Amino acid sequence: MDRLTAMRVFIQTVDRGSLSAAAESLDISRAMASRYLEGLEDWLGARLLHRTTRKLGLSDAGEQALGRCREMLALADDFLAQTSQDGALVQGRLRVTTSPSFAQAQLAGAVVEFQALHPLVEIDLLVGDRMVNLVEERIDLAVRISNRIDPLLVARRLAVCQSVLCASPAYLRRAGSPLVPEDLKAHRCITHSSGIAPEYMLRRDGVLTKVQGGGGLTVNETCITRAAALAGAGIAMLPTFSAGDDLARGALVPVLPLYTVDPFDIQAVYLSRRHQPRPLRLLIEFLSDRFGGAVAPWDRPDAPRSAKK
Repeated sequence: MDRLTAMRVFIQTVDRGSLSAAAESLDISRAMASRYLEGLEDWLGARLLHRTTRKLGLSDAGEQALGRCREMLALADDFLAQTSQDGALVQGRLRVTTSPSFAQAQLAGAVVEFQALHPLVEIDLLVGDRMVNLVEERIDLAVRISNRIDPLLVARRLAVCQSVLCASPAYLRRAGSPLVPEDLKAHRCITHSSGIAPEYMLRRDGVLTKVQGGGGLTVNETCITRAAALAGAGIAMLPTFSAGDDLARGALVPVLPLYTVDPFDIQAVYLSRRHQPRPLRLLIEFLSDRFGGAVAPWDRPDAPRSAKK
């Protein structure tokens, strides 16, 4: 957690009277501001604000912390003002890569919020569905969805990627809903070209079932898999960060809901822990704060849903 930013959120919330106003003043989302405030409370081990539907009030611990936070930020600002004369401001250029589906659903918005906090940091966001070589392509940070990372690279888990088997209501009306995993053999399945076969590993009550789905359509990118599923092409396995809105509004329907798909890690991957440029360290910390927790933000019950076509 960037504790200085968390302190700014706390102070702005008190000064402006609401978390929403604080988020607006800092040009970050209300959800992100809430995460910073919760992180500060966890770090201090005390509740700082009493929250009601009508107003916010300082707790006893919050009263004591407010003055100290103001002092610490004043010292930090003085230090930055002094060192900026020597070019020590947070600035630089980062090359970041990830898959098109994760960039579209989550990472692009996160990058915008990060740059609002650090406007002198330039970011080249490179999207593609191939595994790039970080050295050859001068990549500072790769955000990858995988449980296997090259041991020569450094990886930090940001979140857990849950997936779901799903299909459009139109397809299920036409082809019927599978009741057990073996029924997938008779269905059209939309698969990713990186797989050898449309094979699924499904769990129920700790028991693993391995089943090969029927053929149909093979694509090389998750965004297209989602589009094909929405168009009624068949059953697809999609990450919830991509399909969550579609499931919430009924455009896609879970298939075999009593079974789960083994999750993948969403990982920040980089070359070395040593001699990292400050913008890279801050970006990794920011992404860890934004996406971290026992449950990924897009899988939480209170996750905001956007209207998607």
